[in-house]
Amino acid sequence: MEQKRRHLVFTGRVQGVGFRYRASYAARSLGVTGWVRNETNGSVEMEAQGSEEQINRMLSMLNKDAYIRIDRIDSTEIPFIENEHGFHVRGY
Repeated sequence: MEQKRRHLVFTGRVQGVGFRYRASYAARSLGVTGWVRNETNGSVEMEAQGSEEQINRMLSMLNKDAYIRIDRIDSTEIPFIENEHGFHVRGY
């Protein structure tokens, strides 16, 4: 499968609801690599790397969470990073 990397910015009720840890759990369970962090403007920023199917399944898992409300996702495809391992929660 072709591997991709996406830069994603989530807005809505995405801070203070466990979004980053839910994203980390979903990504790791699906084999997606990258990172996630809160932004000072209330959004959450993420870089996710994997197949299109893996990334879409991760986003679907986030959308099904009872506490998270995603109003918007801005997504941009960015260059793939070779030999990246794991998915990490970052601070601000």
